[in-house]
Amino acid sequence: MKDTAIAKPITMYGEDVLHRPCADVEKFDSELSDLIDVMFASMYEAEGVGLAANQIGLSLRVFVYDCPNADGEHQIGHVVNPRLELPVAGAELDADYEGCLSIPGQSAVISRTAFARVYGLDKDGNEIVVEGDGQMARCLQHETDHLDGFVYIDKLPKKARKRLLEDFYAGNDEV
Repeated sequence: MKDTAIAKPITMYGEDVLHRPCADVEKFDSELSDLIDVMFASMYEAEGVGLAANQIGLSLRVFVYDCPNADGEHQIGHVVNPRLELPVAGAELDADYEGCLSIPGQSAVISRTAFARVYGLDKDGNEIVVEGDGQMARCLQHETDHLDGFVYIDKLPKKARKRLLEDFYAGNDEV
């Protein structure tokens, strides 16, 4: 990541770009590389462990991450045009608190598979596979959900989602 990249503001829940599927990246050039640098800068400034492009207002299938796996080792990278692969039915689930930079100050217990794999491309168009367990598995699922137009609270029962959003809007004058 370039130290000169300038962070962009995080898109807040309710903005249309967070609630529709993102477009595949088709050009692998210096603009994409610069975007990834800006995404890292934005994620670090917001103190997150992952960030999807639509969280800075761009409807493109790209996410970045700096997230620990189950052993506490940080995995750092990016994925372009990710395709999520989850274990087959009956896989171990991990129920834990999950939050989102687009809904700051809020969290809820969400069940996710304890392992996840993402197939995609790097910034140069080379095929990559990223695997993770623990928080990294949660991150891969969370960020891919963003690119598919979903936010973690979409997985909550309607009443729980409504309460969380009421708390979010009551405590956030900027929204």
